[in-house]
Amino acid sequence: MKLRSIFIIMAVLAGNVTMAQTPVLSIADCQRMALEQNKKIKAAQFEINAAQAALKSAEANAYPSIDGSVLGAYLGKPIGGALNGAIPEYFATASVTATQPIYAGGKIRAGKAAAAKGISIRENQKALTSAEVLLNVNKAYWQIVQANEKIILARRYQEMLTSLQKELKNSFDAGLIYKNDLLRVEVNLNEAAVNLSQAEDGFVLAKLYLAQITGMPGNTAFAVADSVTGDFNELTLKEWQNAADNRPEIKLLKNSLEAEELQKKILKGDLLPTIGVSAAGLATAGKGVNISNGNDFMGSYYGLASISIPIFDWGKKASKIKEQSFKISAQQQQLEETKELISIEVQQAYLALNQSVRKINKSLLSLTQAEENLKLANDRLKAGTITGKDVQEAQAIWQQAYSSIIDSKVEYKINEAAYKKATGTLQ
Repeated sequence: MKLRSIFIIMAVLAGNVTMAQTPVLSIADCQRMALEQNKKIKAAQFEINAAQAALKSAEANAYPSIDGSVLGAYLGKPIGGALNGAIPEYFATASVTATQPIYAGGKIRAGKAAAAKGISIRENQKALTSAEVLLNVNKAYWQIVQANEKIILARRYQEMLTSLQKELKNSFDAGLIYKNDLLRVEVNLNEAAVNLSQAEDGFVLAKLYLAQITGMPGNTAFAVADSVTGDFNELTLKEWQNAADNRPEIKLLKNSLEAEELQKKILKGDLLPTIGVSAAGLATAGKGVNISNGNDFMGSYYGLASISIPIFDWGKKASKIKEQSFKISAQQQQLEETKELISIEVQQAYLALNQSVRKINKSLLSLTQAEENLKLANDRLKAGTITGKDVQEAQAIWQQAYSSIIDSKVEYKINEAAYKKATGTLQ
């Protein structure tokens, strides 16, 4: 029994350890969570739901409407019972009316098409929002990687300075160097501690920002899976002319243009006749309400047909149609301009991405040179041919070169996401 109890306790403890482990998120995990949980994307989905409800409302305009009403009245003296009881003292009336539009100048059909187009507009607005959110996810994710790498670098730099400090202190204690050499490295150590603290604060803020975008506000209990490693290659593909067709902005503007054209059809429908029919049945109960025989109940029905023909309105409707035509022309110009701007944006993103590759290559060369310089400085310090100041300068050059590599690689990752967004391929 004791052995069995031990196994149970070990299993429980193992489960607790597993639950307590910090989740490690990849960029794909963060993008998936953002698409599912981001508040802007959720709001865009509610807009789609509203557009779908609007379509159902527009479709209902083609069907007959049925209305009912109930009225009760009590007439006091001298009205009630007057004219030898021809006016009843009290009565209740119920009626049901059905109305069916026959022809409305095509406005019902155009209204349904406009409502359906409204769904497409909202869907493309959601796609645009999603693309922007995914770009922000990439930015926040790689800023976390950047801050984490800067923390690692700051600690390595501190270790270098601490090692140098010990070496210089031994030399000072032996009377081989002046105290200002030792004080100089201690000042640098203080600056390194400040830089480390700033990197740690930046790390927390970047995680908070990513948590907010991905729908985990305030949660920083996670780690990211990536570091600044991998391939960083230049792009050779320059087919920018088709990029605009993939962008949700273009699809959105095309939908908006089509919606404006449908609105013009609806306005033209105001110039055409409107035909409708209705039928109603009513029942009245009360003292002597039946005017034909004096009974206390009367039922009847009636039917109506109506034709409404616009004749003259001082050009009001025609001016609205002309106004709508100008709106359509303005929308067409906006569409063309947006295509041109997207072409420029794609080229800019392409150039920025390739520029990042060149920065990485130059930074790698600088780091190689800085490492060689630092090695030589340490060797010469041991040989006594240079001072601690020279080693500190070599360490600072190495630290700056390493930091530049981190920045350029993170810049590449962000520019890569920006390029995919510009070409409409960020998913």
